[in-house]
Amino acid sequence: MSKVIAITEIKKHLFDGMTILFGGFMGVGTPSRLIQAILDSKVKDLTIIGNDTAFIDTGVGPLISNKRVKKVIASHIGTNAETGRQMIAGEIEVELVPQGTLIERIRAGGAGLGGILTPTGVGTIVEKGKQVIELDSKKYLIERPIRADIAIIGAHLADKKGNLTYQLTTRNFNPIIAFAADRTFVEPDEIVEVGTIDPNHVMTPAAVIDYIILPEEH
Repeated sequence: MSKVIAITEIKKHLFDGMTILFGGFMGVGTPSRLIQAILDSKVKDLTIIGNDTAFIDTGVGPLISNKRVKKVIASHIGTNAETGRQMIAGEIEVELVPQGTLIERIRAGGAGLGGILTPTGVGTIVEKGKQVIELDSKKYLIERPIRADIAIIGAHLADKKGNLTYQLTTRNFNPIIAFAADRTFVEPDEIVEVGTIDPNHVMTPAAVIDYIILPEEH
């Protein structure tokens, strides 16, 4: 069965209260058309998980500005004033996670692990409510794995099976989050025939991609 679908098909997989992993760094590598499709679907009370909330009109910013998000799990929100405003007003919950810890929690979710051990945050506010263990005279926090209902990623090339490449810094979180969701959607710049991409250049394997969104020109 073909993985290639029209962008409107994502609506079948969306529901209120769902959890969404998204790729991107300040909006670079975030699939903007998929964000718009989620916005158009009218789903609400979303939990979104990614590195940052970019800007008000960039990346996942429009979902926040339009009050579709109830919780953000991210490493940075400082460039999006609306995220900060809603957090202070009690309109949105924000869980700030150190960047390295966040990506390792997502990696653990994709690998089926029970969590990770990290010294980051020991003795700080980050420790609150978490189990602390000591190994070889050093304290570690147990951080739980992260998974989501869907992951949305941006890529440069996708072949028709779903093997992906990225351009420059658009790679960021995208390859990791593809493993940590029940369904993964990719928005590529271009779809090519199987065999076009050199296997040595594949950055995300087809096995973890469920749906490929047709580029705009189609």
